[in-house]
Amino acid sequence: MKKNIAIIMGGYSSEYKISLDSGNVVYQNLDNTKYNAYRIHIFKDKWVYVDDNNTEFTIDKNDFSVTINGTKTTFDCVFNAIHGSPGEDGFMQGYFKLLNIPHTSCGMYQAGLTFNKRDCLSVLKPYGILTAESFYINLGDTINEDAIIDKVGLPCFVKANKAGSSFGISKVHKKENLQQAIDHAFKEDDEIIIESFLDGTEVSVGVITYKGETKVLPITEIVSENDFFDYEAKYLGKSNEITPARLTQTQEEQVNTVAKKVYEVLKMKGFSRSEFIFKNNQPHLLEINTVPGLTTASILPQQAKVAGISMEALFSNAIEEALL
Repeated sequence: MKKNIAIIMGGYSSEYKISLDSGNVVYQNLDNTKYNAYRIHIFKDKWVYVDDNNTEFTIDKNDFSVTINGTKTTFDCVFNAIHGSPGEDGFMQGYFKLLNIPHTSCGMYQAGLTFNKRDCLSVLKPYGILTAESFYINLGDTINEDAIIDKVGLPCFVKANKAGSSFGISKVHKKENLQQAIDHAFKEDDEIIIESFLDGTEVSVGVITYKGETKVLPITEIVSENDFFDYEAKYLGKSNEITPARLTQTQEEQVNTVAKKVYEVLKMKGFSRSEFIFKNNQPHLLEINTVPGLTTASILPQQAKVAGISMEALFSNAIEEALL
């Protein structure tokens, strides 16, 4: 009998449009001989099932069901395609855990931890994971520009601590531009992380659970046309993504080992994509995404393709792993 799969997409953050794209790609590539796929839009003002005629049916949040023409449908598994809140920060994971509905992403704790860049890097440091120098500010803190620059140097990156898709991020070259960058980041979040600029090759490493094993996908090198890998570079074609990356065998082995270690130390499940920059020939971790983009242009599907894994196999495997 075919399983009912809810593909959740949208979300409450600036990333909702990208999430809708990802969700629709999953919808188009799910094996319809095995699954009945349902597109579920999750927004602050509505949770709805959207059928192929774009008719909306309200989701009953008590048990995450939908009633269509008098017939109630429940779901065997949820495919999580929400980037940002509430799909990548632990809220949906906790909700589905309470309802005992399997889902394709990591657990609630892992989602909450990895979504908070500062906390995640702090947890990983004792395991020998290298990171950039960083400085933390919360909304309302007194800002001491000299102390920040003494710690992280210039240029530096100012980032919203809990936001994805490079929203709220700026690269600062001069002290006089620091305050503007901080204000920009505070529009996305009430916590900021300011990091030293690592000048080296940037790579993105997909790690997934595939057929019961932790699998590191072929590495992608990021060559941005812009000053850094920002929103335009990510989504508007202003970057060159090279898979497999142009690394030495040693570099490749190092970053594979570290990416796998991060995935296993944090007890991750499902998809993940970690960003690293090589400094002094050592990979330094920038951040981890637990619901990476799944559009045809996104990095993780590109990596899977190079590994010989089709979109259909990638998505089917995620569901089968969740149902175990």
